Amino acid sequence: MEKGVDRGQGRSYRGVLARVGPGRDTWRWLGQQLFNRENPAMYFDPLLESINPLWAQRYIPARVEAIEAETHDSKTLTLRPARRWGGFRAGQHLNLEVEKDGRWYSRPFSLSCSPSHWEQDGTITVTIKKVADGEVTPWLLEHFEPGDVIGISRAYGEDHTPEPGRPMLFITGGSGITPVLSQLEAMADRHLRNPVTLLYFVRTDADVIGGRKLEALAERLPNLELRIVAAEQDPQNPDHLGPHHLQAVEGLTERDCFLCGPPGLMKHAQNLLADAGVPEEKVSSTLFAVGPGVVVTEDAGGTVHFSRSDITVESAGDRRLLEEAESAGLNPRYGCRMGICHQCSCRKTSGIVINQQTGQPSGYGEETIQLCINVPQGAVELDL
Repeated sequence: MEKGVDRGQGRSYRGVLARVGPGRDTWRWLGQQLFNRENPAMYFDPLLESINPLWAQRYIPARVEAIEAETHDSKTLTLRPARRWGGFRAGQHLNLEVEKDGRWYSRPFSLSCSPSHWEQDGTITVTIKKVADGEVTPWLLEHFEPGDVIGISRAYGEDHTPEPGRPMLFITGGSGITPVLSQLEAMADRHLRNPVTLLYFVRTDADVIGGRKLEALAERLPNLELRIVAAEQDPQNPDHLGPHHLQAVEGLTERDCFLCGPPGLMKHAQNLLADAGVPEEKVSSTLFAVGPGVVVTEDAGGTVHFSRSDITVESAGDRRLLEEAESAGLNPRYGCRMGICHQCSCRKTSGIVINQQTGQPSGYGEETIQLCINVPQGAVELDL
């Protein structure tokens, strides 16, 4: 039986088109010509949503089934996605898409449950930690209630769940625990007995996210060594991770290491692991924060022409192309705004742009770039 909404509910307009009409490419072309949308069914979203919110086409709807407080500033949402959602792998992420004050926002979050959670009853969990000055997370935590409908994207990102028998070290901080909860639960579901050490750093014991789940996982995973370090209460190292934490990990250099947490902690962990002799190829990470932008050359900036809209702007090189487009009155699709989800990918037809995450310039000719992490260097033309 398909997951999500019950079979007794009506079929989506898009599903009807797919069964009785031309192929997907034809409908995409038709949508662009008639409605300026790749999916023409999106034109009827206001009508579809008034009948059933789970029929919306511009995003994948998910109904909020339950909300559970984790800490004073974080909650876990149990969601039931519409049945066209495609599932996920442990450790992956999705974007939550919400309308606030007439504007759509999209932000990335990790799934905090195992894939079996979705496979068994059609629900998923997403754990949200409040960003004090954020535009989205405070609003999400304060306004959503069970029964509300929220938009989600397809899942994306890598699966870092270890292969059977391979020893693993997880180093996490704060809300960086959420993808690890998914991976550990997936290991328990598969009855894996890998040696696993989890170093989880928080400010105080009251800031532990997923505490009850971690206790349950410690029972299900006999080879899991769980170490929760409350930095403000650790007399050995009040400044978070130190060499003595790694020295206590048996067979450290043979372990696959996964890092997720604040940028400062992750960079510090990478340096300590390198100093301890852990090969670079054994270390992987997930980052949900925009680090300091790379300082670009004095040649940054130039004329940016949005060819499809026939709009030209002059850029000083101090704003990324996504911001330049929005300032010009355009509304390009975006997701995380930090180079993770690739939803803002756009075709550059000519000119050079600089990736502010790497500092590397692009080629001059046609290629796909991400608007949210690139600035122009000279004249640039974009298919937007």
